[in-house]
Amino acid sequence: MAKKGSDFSLVTINILNDLSRWRQRRELLVEQLDELQPDLIALQEVSLKKEKSNAHWLAEELNRGNDESKIPPYEVQLCPKTGPYERKEGLAVLSRLYVSRYERLDLLTQNRVAQLIEFRVDGEVVMFVNTHLYWQPGESLERQQQIELLLDWLDTQPAEIPVIVCGDFNSLPDTPAIKRMRRYFDSAHNNVHGCEPEYTCPTPMPVSPSVKLRSTVTYLMGHRPRPNPEWRGTLDYIFVDPRLQMQDCRVVLDRPAEDNSQIYPSDHFGLYATVKVSL
Repeated sequence: MAKKGSDFSLVTINILNDLSRWRQRRELLVEQLDELQPDLIALQEVSLKKEKSNAHWLAEELNRGNDESKIPPYEVQLCPKTGPYERKEGLAVLSRLYVSRYERLDLLTQNRVAQLIEFRVDGEVVMFVNTHLYWQPGESLERQQQIELLLDWLDTQPAEIPVIVCGDFNSLPDTPAIKRMRRYFDSAHNNVHGCEPEYTCPTPMPVSPSVKLRSTVTYLMGHRPRPNPEWRGTLDYIFVDPRLQMQDCRVVLDRPAEDNSQIYPSDHFGLYATVKVSL
């Protein structure tokens, strides 16, 4: 929850669009997010395949039983992908803070998008961007182009308003895309701890048969490299405007189910941060 002195908290998490274990995973997501009580939750790989998105389901569960006079409910800002994925998958921000403005950016490749919301904390305006960038191992020209589109878009926004950019960047810390972001923003985890997390993906949760089959087929078609079951790395970040003060940042949503050590909230860990506005 937002605190006195213009503090607010946020979480970013890729919740995995493969729904084969969703009923097991979703309870862990609710339980661990409820412990954190963040003001903002940035979700990637939100499933839009049913009547209501699983982002809306999460918001309803997190709001359940709360006294709205004391704890504002989460409102969902949904941002579908483009093209054939528009009705299948997207991004979402769950916000307990009043959202005064919303925009979407088409990142042009792989149907990727970024969403921007503007909110106030104790009278101060902040912009919050959630995104999920081009998937390709190692360095990627397409991902770098998406970073440039994102930065150009932010240049069109009011310069006096500080920005936080978070999400699944599909990019390791030493790749050009992340180095480019660091020219303008502080990486929250690095700012607090002096390093990025050891890894944020994949969690120990086993790959479902459907995902394993899809990966094998795309590899045989030459669209993906051979899957490496030993690989893991940091792909998720919270980038913070230097005008904002980092209070805390840590890896979260990282505990398995008590009755099954192979079931995690997602195939990614999440990141949690608290930020102070002091302009």
